[in-house]
Amino acid sequence: MDRLGKSGIPFVFIIDYRCARPLLWGLEEVPQGILYNFRGFANVPSPFFTGNDEVIFYKKPIPYDRYLASYQVALKGLKRGESFLINLSAPTPIETNLTIRQIFDYSTAPYRLCLREEFVCFSPEPFVIIDGRQIATYPMKGTIDASVPDAAQRVLANPKEAAEHATIVDLLRNDLSRVADKVWVEKYRYIDVVETQRGKLLQVSSEIRGELPPGSTGAFGSILVQMLPAGSVTGAPKPRTLELIEEAEQYDRGYYTGVMGYFDGKRFESSVMIRFIERTPQGLIFKSGGGISAQSDPVGEYQELIDKVYLPIPAFPSEH
Repeated sequence: MDRLGKSGIPFVFIIDYRCARPLLWGLEEVPQGILYNFRGFANVPSPFFTGNDEVIFYKKPIPYDRYLASYQVALKGLKRGESFLINLSAPTPIETNLTIRQIFDYSTAPYRLCLREEFVCFSPEPFVIIDGRQIATYPMKGTIDASVPDAAQRVLANPKEAAEHATIVDLLRNDLSRVADKVWVEKYRYIDVVETQRGKLLQVSSEIRGELPPGSTGAFGSILVQMLPAGSVTGAPKPRTLELIEEAEQYDRGYYTGVMGYFDGKRFESSVMIRFIERTPQGLIFKSGGGISAQSDPVGEYQELIDKVYLPIPAFPSEH
């Protein structure tokens, strides 16, 4: 990544959660069946979903008792003071009449990737964006159904959501300080709108910016390795929280919560790989999660995990 970046050669990349199976291609080398559209930087046009075809979508959440067992492992670490915030995830089996390619095609998400028929990711969350010596990151933490009365005011006023967001902003600010000379919070806790098949969700984001030191131009790999895995999908403090996630989740995240993106020769842009559907021998699974703290309610956290299982296409009726 450093070599291509310093040479000004465009590329696309995928990095898994464990940073064990990174994939990188020059634009002319992207294998057939790997499709991407990163805010318009794309190798295939996406057809617009007209809503004329019936879309079937069933989700089969894991039993609450199974989620609670993972939750309690994480909670013990939180109560011991080993972590302040843990992003706990789980796989949800789903059924749909759409192919992985169709989900990619119809998605309204800004960052989309289809890896053959193995998985599709439709992420709303930017990770690191670099333009010249300017670097920025945009953590998301805090979600609410837009149909809830006064939804924006409620999520912004929620003390648990506010505390989680503050923790992640502080973590990302510190991560950015590892690579940048000067770091500041440009915008704190603003609302993004996310389209789903159930309607709209509101997502709370912040913008953190920094200035890279002279001589770091194009060193995208060296910069990323200092910041991975992404703080918004792990927690804080990061080293011990990563260990607690391993103990609690007991499954392989794979490319879910990794990072994907591109370099166009001038601008580097990446996204956190959340909102993720993967094909397994047992069928399709949707990987999702949310931040928990010592003050969390397990029933509410379980429901948030389920609520994040959606298709990012215009609303349709056949959901169960």
